[in-house]
Amino acid sequence: MGEKNEFARLAMVASPAEPAQEAARHLADTFDWAPLGEADAVVVLGGDGFMLQILHQMLDEGRVVPAYGINLGTVGFLMNRYRQNTNLADKLAKARRLSVTPLHMTAITQDGARHEHNAINEVSLLRETRQTAKIEVEVSGKTRIPELACDGVLLATPAGSTAYNLSANGPILPLGSNLLALTPISPFRPRRWRGAILPDKSDVVFRVLEPDKRPVAAVADQKEVRDIAEVRLKIAREQELTLLFDPGHSLDERIVSEQFVA
Repeated sequence: MGEKNEFARLAMVASPAEPAQEAARHLADTFDWAPLGEADAVVVLGGDGFMLQILHQMLDEGRVVPAYGINLGTVGFLMNRYRQNTNLADKLAKARRLSVTPLHMTAITQDGARHEHNAINEVSLLRETRQTAKIEVEVSGKTRIPELACDGVLLATPAGSTAYNLSANGPILPLGSNLLALTPISPFRPRRWRGAILPDKSDVVFRVLEPDKRPVAAVADQKEVRDIAEVRLKIAREQELTLLFDPGHSLDERIVSEQFVA
């Protein structure tokens, strides 16, 4: 068995992809692995998408423990580098804890139904048809844009600012900045508006205009709600998550280094 770890009980979960399954077989005898529901921390083998899936699973089940990701996927922005012969117990003992706070989305559909989801990366509103979406944007009780004509709009956390937000030409936000990125997706009007950086205490409301002609869907990370009337967003401070990173490979450093990629 491996060295004693600072966590009394450790779980391991692996994505179905073969590289993650192979790593799981290699690590099988490293610890006396516990079920996720009984663990003090979890080792996640896979990519960013699988890490988000596990974090959301813990949020949905109401029991959140620190997560140490090992990248067996493509990008691995939320993960640590995989080295087959690394002493995992030593890595976990030295890992830096990083807090990540998700967005809480309350979405009201055209039929009046209410849907609530958390988003660790971003909440995006996207047009459902060829018709341009028209969306009213309200921030902390004040209408900032009466009519945004666009393919969509998103609100991203610092942890998610290098994901869809960056692809939509939104700003990269350092962790600990207490900021949110409000970014339009292919905006047509106001023609010169390219988004805003908001304090994370802001409450943001999106209202869909002309919804019968211009239907809009809302996506909170991997959860989609269609035919939206209104979306309300705020930071869910009571749902704080903890990621574990190797020294020198923290999410802070990755966010900074991403801004210097040509």
